[in-house]
Amino acid sequence: MPPDEAAACSVLRHARGTVIPEIDLVAVEEPLELRLVQGDEEQSVAVTMRTPGADRDLALGFLYAEGAIREASDVLSLAEWRQGDLTTPNVLRVELRSGFEALRTLSRHTFTSSACGVCGTGSIERLALRARPAVWTRPPLAPEVVCGLPEQLRARQPLFAATGGLHAAGLFTAQGECLAVREDVGRHNAVDKLIGWALGQGLLPLSDHLLAVSSRAGFEIVQKAALAGLPVVCAVSAPTSLAVEVAGSFGITLVGFVRGDRFNVYSFPERLRLENVR
Repeated sequence: MPPDEAAACSVLRHARGTVIPEIDLVAVEEPLELRLVQGDEEQSVAVTMRTPGADRDLALGFLYAEGAIREASDVLSLAEWRQGDLTTPNVLRVELRSGFEALRTLSRHTFTSSACGVCGTGSIERLALRARPAVWTRPPLAPEVVCGLPEQLRARQPLFAATGGLHAAGLFTAQGECLAVREDVGRHNAVDKLIGWALGQGLLPLSDHLLAVSSRAGFEIVQKAALAGLPVVCAVSAPTSLAVEVAGSFGITLVGFVRGDRFNVYSFPERLRLENVR
């Protein structure tokens, strides 16, 4: 039986001129709606497409990234929508300490896809009101630590192994020890799940920690890292120009194209122990 986060489907597999009918696994993608609740009133604040699982972490990470909460205790309750014996797992009802005041922050009620997250809601100027320069107090990182992150990430991606269709985000110590990994069809969702987990554990700000992502490093991923106080972000693929700008503005060492024994450093290279620089 496939896991809940994967679904079986029939495929025709073409290989070397032969077509074979098989059963394949694909990543589950379903909507998750967040509803803000106060007394007898409730209002939808966001809908995102995600892979089911770690929904509480996703909600916490999203609310933190959007500025609706500052710590996990700002959430008074968070539960699946229920009425009698009927439960809707794709709808989470959230009661915040600030009540409907959070709507001032969550001002754009939007449908978002798993690919783009909540795009266009932030800017470097807005980010500067909440984020502070990331703190790194450890010795420079050995290149071997950075190069080993993708392998560690892949080893903790059971859904990717089953489906080949999910992104991952991992949190690591300065020594390269993996603390947690979260998977999702949306790269931004994976980061929200991870930061939501860290928020629930009381670990924020994540000074002296590393974020590794299995995809490219776009603006929103580096933005979420800045808000969480992460000083090092490592991506298997490329960064974008705005991601490099955000990293440079908020003291984040941004590393891209981490593959094998190679990588590119786009900002704050002094946090890595680089030798033989020409």
